[in-house]
Amino acid sequence: MDITNAVKAEILARALPNIQLYRGKTIVVKYGGNAMVNENLKESVMNDLVLLTTIGIKIVLVHGGGPEINKALSAMNIESKFENGLRVTDKETADVVQMVLAGKVNKDLVCQIGNLKGHAIGLSGMDGNMIKCKPLDSAHCYVGEIIEMNTDVIEEVLANSFIPVISTIGYDENGNCYNINADTVAAAVAGKLKAEALISMTDVVGLLRDKNDESSLIHRIYISDVPALIADGIISGGMIPKIDSMIQAIREGVKKAFIIDGRVPHSILMEMLTDEGMGTMFRGR
Repeated sequence: MDITNAVKAEILARALPNIQLYRGKTIVVKYGGNAMVNENLKESVMNDLVLLTTIGIKIVLVHGGGPEINKALSAMNIESKFENGLRVTDKETADVVQMVLAGKVNKDLVCQIGNLKGHAIGLSGMDGNMIKCKPLDSAHCYVGEIIEMNTDVIEEVLANSFIPVISTIGYDENGNCYNINADTVAAAVAGKLKAEALISMTDVVGLLRDKNDESSLIHRIYISDVPALIADGIISGGMIPKIDSMIQAIREGVKKAFIIDGRVPHSILMEMLTDEGMGTMFRGR
């Protein structure tokens, strides 16, 4: 669709108050799902992140990489196993997770940002003593629970106007690698940085009052409303741990958290730079 110069100017003028609101602030983006495996969407997301840094917003990108991990495990004839929605990660699988997340996926994203004239540095939770872990439980083996978060290296990267691109692995005192849920890492990073906002890109439009009706999107929720929404079954299944992570981030000082549809091009810009937004926003009272 062609847009006239006058319309472009009007769009920018309307976005100005939100640009001023976020300028100089830190935004943590959790990136995964369909937006990560569709190359056109991936380019759109990376382009949006470069644009946001250009207008003075500090972006921290936290990514998963489940499909790439599955692909690598399959090529090595290693079976993928899941328990309660989490990957069962034995030592062999943990080695593959480290190779794929901290290696291929992370560096592909850094390279793509660079090709769009942005500046990024790839990190993992094992760099700079960032994420120290213990086992989440015995059933999931090397799936980690965060016990210590150190954001010094992230802050150093931000101070030099780079985008930190963080893969979601951590370590223990014996040097073992742990696979960590990406929502958990993003929330912990956002909380430690006291970020202005946490944005989780998903494969849904947001939280729906009726899961079969996208027009029933709930645009704004206060965290005090969440227990009732769980009791009513509106928040259920895999959405519960995602929202729990957002609540934790808000309790640790993050101003607001969003669930947005990563399948829609420029969804981050629409959420951040328009008054209407497009997903579900969570706030404290």
